Formats: sequence, structure tokens, C-alpha cells
Amino acid sequence: MQAIIFIGIQGAGKSTFFKERFYDTHIRINLDMLRTKHREKVLIEACLEAKQPFVIDKTNPTREARAGYIERARLYKFSVAGYYFASDLAEAIERNKRRAGRANVPEKAIVATYNRLEIPALSEGFDELFYVKSDEAKGFTAEEWRDEI
Repeated sequence: MQAIIFIGIQGAGKSTFFKERFYDTHIRINLDMLRTKHREKVLIEACLEAKQPFVIDKTNPTREARAGYIERARLYKFSVAGYYFASDLAEAIERNKRRAGRANVPEKAIVATYNRLEIPALSEGFDELFYVKSDEAKGFTAEEWRDEI
């Protein structure tokens, strides 16, 4: 049983990474799709009760934003992994410009998230942390966390 928490600004590639790595094994919990916190909570609770692995696919920029998910998963004896998406602000804004419809978020929202972003730490309650890099030519790489990152 695994809960995965993505951490990174909009346009960093979190949803694409999910599709490539976890689509066949984990439920994707994404507030953009669910639209309300209530629906998000209901789906998380269903995953916890059913012992279904899931991914929280949103920015989760602060320790506070991540704490509730970690605490709830721990209560149900899930292991908790964090994936930190390193991204250049200008590149994320450029990727966002290529999005259509609701997927395209205002630039000021990306900048605000970038300014609030706190680097995660194992001490938050993660069992594992990974550093995700994206290269348009090579795709994604996920490296084990090192404190110096």
C-alpha cells in the first residue's frame, strides 16, 4: 500500500509523469479533475479503506500542504513516497502556454507557487523521496533523494 505525493509547480510535468509511471498501478487524485476538496477527500478515503495505492497529483508546495496527506496515509499503514519535480520557472511557464482550456493556468499562479515552494524532507514523514528531472529529449528521470539537492 503506497501513497505518493507529487511536489512541484504547475507545468513541471507531474501529470505526464503519473501517466508514464503510475497509470496502471495507482489511482490519480487530482483536484483539477475532481474540482472540489470534498470529492478529493472522499476519493482519498476510499483508497485508504480499500488499501488502493494512490498518487496526489497537485503542487503540494509547502510542508503544511503535504502534512495532512502524509498523516492520513500513515494512519492507514501506507508507505509514503514524495516526488519532487525540479523545474525552471521559465520552462514551466513555457510548457503551460502549450496547454489548452482549463489545463492552462495563469502565469501569476505558477509564479506564486514557485515562490511558496518548500523543498521536501524525509523528516516530514516520507519513507522515500525522489528528485524528478525532465528532459524533453530523454524524458523523466527519478533519482533517490540526496540531502544536498
